[in-house]
Amino acid sequence: MIGGFVLAAMLSMEATERMLSGVNQFIVKHLSWLFVVGMAVFVVAVLWAALSKYGRLRLGPDDARPEFSTLSWFAMLFSAGVAIGLLFFGVAEPIMHYGSPPFGDGGTPAAAERAMGVTFFHWGIHAWGCYALVGLSIALATYRRGLPLAVRSTLQPLFGDRINGPIGHAVDILAVFGTMFGVCTSLGLGAMQINSGLSTVVGIGQGTGWQLTIIAVITLMATVSVVSGLTAGIKKLSEINILLSTALFVFVLAAGPTLTIIGGFFQNVVSYGRALVEQGLWFGQTGSDAERTWFAGWTAFYWAWWIAWAPFVGLFIARISRGRTVREFVFGVLGAPVLACFAALTILGNTALELQQTGQLDLVTAVSESMPQALFTLLRGLPLGAITSVFALVCVVIFFVTSSDSASLVIDILTSGGNPEPPVWKRVFWAVSEGVVAAVLLLAGGLAAFQTASIITALPFTLVMLAMCVSLRRALQLSAPRS
Repeated sequence: MIGGFVLAAMLSMEATERMLSGVNQFIVKHLSWLFVVGMAVFVVAVLWAALSKYGRLRLGPDDARPEFSTLSWFAMLFSAGVAIGLLFFGVAEPIMHYGSPPFGDGGTPAAAERAMGVTFFHWGIHAWGCYALVGLSIALATYRRGLPLAVRSTLQPLFGDRINGPIGHAVDILAVFGTMFGVCTSLGLGAMQINSGLSTVVGIGQGTGWQLTIIAVITLMATVSVVSGLTAGIKKLSEINILLSTALFVFVLAAGPTLTIIGGFFQNVVSYGRALVEQGLWFGQTGSDAERTWFAGWTAFYWAWWIAWAPFVGLFIARISRGRTVREFVFGVLGAPVLACFAALTILGNTALELQQTGQLDLVTAVSESMPQALFTLLRGLPLGAITSVFALVCVVIFFVTSSDSASLVIDILTSGGNPEPPVWKRVFWAVSEGVVAAVLLLAGGLAAFQTASIITALPFTLVMLAMCVSLRRALQLSAPRS
């Protein structure tokens, strides 16, 4: 089916672009409420699981202990769950919300405060809640009840042995599509940002041709990594990425307006709480045309992107979480990565806003001209900009490779019936396939096509995840020791 999409798109790029645009408009106008309700339900479901009497259950036998250290576990789930997006949107999103906010006037101190709250809203517990739901459901099914490491296994408490028939096949196919298009969205964003970084560092041109070349090269690197396996490839790359990205954020914290950043973190958390209340159940069907357009381009896209990523990230963190308790799993997934995202967004976002408001940089204009260039524009406005731009470029490349090889492993597991150690040749096939699909979407409309692909694939999987919430309660009951 994915091959059919690629063939059809290559035969008629214009028709593919029109089709994607039309479907996207229909979903956002009539069905985006499903994303909003679903994301809220997912968070409630996993918090209930952690706080209930089942929170002490281990994901495995009662005497099981984690396979990976807490630091390695965090590094892998953070790299898989955030990927390139944090570096792509960390500067661009707050600046765009500051210049063109969803509510009120832009370019004001109030707009700056609201911009960070909205950015936190898009990267906070909603995103990690849907990852936690899929990951916990799969881990319970596999490590506690002996079912295959597959998304279909999460619905066994509801459908019984019927998950081995058409119902299960349909669920796993949706998971493969969601993983493929969700990851390709990140790969496309990464290719654009690497192209901008190379333009800054070595002066190459920017355009589709360069980005296709970048996708090909990075896909080759990801293929080498995925052949190396989970421990030798993905784990080591994830740990390297955490160290490099942390060093980059620490530098910006030290070189930028340090006190403003530190104070801004707490203000941002308060603004996040306000955004949760104001926008947590806003369906984008009310307000002005500008507000509805903003909702479609930001919140609806983000919710769909996280849902499309959920089978990939969920299965991956289930794969690396054997031996942890339900409570440790949920609060680990909802806690450390969210705080790390908030810290990184504060460092990048508040630095960008401070430089914009004090007139040191015109980031509003720079971002409106090129979102992928936003991070490098910021770094050039700080000391050692040439060096840190190279450093940031390396981080983006490693995030790119980690996302691709992790997704290849997950798709391979899904298409191998839940086998946690699938054949190497299939990993290579899926790594190459991701590069091909990312290239096709790039040709079919760039950023808009990536966003649309995520929204389309997320819609049916939202229904699967709502069923998963019901199934989770039964799975916990079945997994508990009998007294």
